[in-house]
Amino acid sequence: MPDKVELKIGGIKIEHFLKYSINADLYTPADAFHLELANPETVITAGKQCDLWINNNLELTGIIDKVHRKVNKSGESLAVEGRDFMGWLVDAYCESFVDTKNMKLKTLAELLLAKAPFISLKSIDYEKNVVGTLKGKKATGSGFLSALDTAQKIGHIEAGMTIFEVLKNYSLSRGMLFYCTEKGQLVFRRPLAKGAPEYTLTMLKSGRGNNVIESEVAQDISRRYSKYIVVGQQQGAPTIANPSGINTDNKGTPCIDPTFPFYKPFVTTDNNDNLSPKERARVIMEKHRREGTRLVYTVGRHSQNGQNWAINKMCRIKDEKQYIDGDYLIYGRTFELDKQTGPITKVKLGVPGVVA
Repeated sequence: MPDKVELKIGGIKIEHFLKYSINADLYTPADAFHLELANPETVITAGKQCDLWINNNLELTGIIDKVHRKVNKSGESLAVEGRDFMGWLVDAYCESFVDTKNMKLKTLAELLLAKAPFISLKSIDYEKNVVGTLKGKKATGSGFLSALDTAQKIGHIEAGMTIFEVLKNYSLSRGMLFYCTEKGQLVFRRPLAKGAPEYTLTMLKSGRGNNVIESEVAQDISRRYSKYIVVGQQQGAPTIANPSGINTDNKGTPCIDPTFPFYKPFVTTDNNDNLSPKERARVIMEKHRREGTRLVYTVGRHSQNGQNWAINKMCRIKDEKQYIDGDYLIYGRTFELDKQTGPITKVKLGVPGVVA
């Protein structure tokens, strides 16, 4: 059966599209969508809440950001873009100074999200053991991901920091992901680390049972390192507080990536209150390893065995042409449609259990 795609905005239901892209990703904030409607006379207003349904399953709850209508002598076109509820947190800034000393995550989240539209504070999912005081990073450079590499200790939130940045940095410091589910629920949770595969990707040289249209495997070691050193520094101190304690687990052992082909050290300062320097170094190493290997598979349609492709699920890959045989985590998924390819799904995969 063909895939059924529906955009619902209040009492309006739209089912016919010329083109679309509907994204979900554990590691990228604010899942986005872009739709080109087959009936451009439809009236749509930016700022409205919307739901995207695929094969009668809710796949994204979000807000319409842009409506682009074009009229010329050839006719009309209408495109709609938006993001899930996390888009509001990415855009919205903290308005004033907030003292966060000894503040728990639930208290902090409810304080920052008190005026957030659409979001239900009661539905926020806090995984157990997300505790401790806040220590994060002031907004600089390329955004929240840079916090892993150049974290600075602070005891307050300053105006000019985004709400997403503050909550994301807090969750990372506790080994958690912070993301929005397809139902619009905000979640602080560890990614799936193991489990039985719910999907399969097959590319055999014989061609028997193949279900992959295209596979892409890319390796990049430019931002990977052989040795990771995290330096602890006391709050307000201009120099290293205890050089002998650099990146230690009480044995003075740095974090080593045995898969890296040659010597290349990485050093950063960090004042995290929950992770040891060695554990923090391990988190940074995992992030670099994840970013250094790119697995993207393209398949036809949007479901397998009656189940839509979904993130935070395990997938079995048997690919004799790319020399891959194992279980991987689906961390990204994009439903696409255009005139050339028809409906396809692009699946991004990586090592299970990686937080950063």
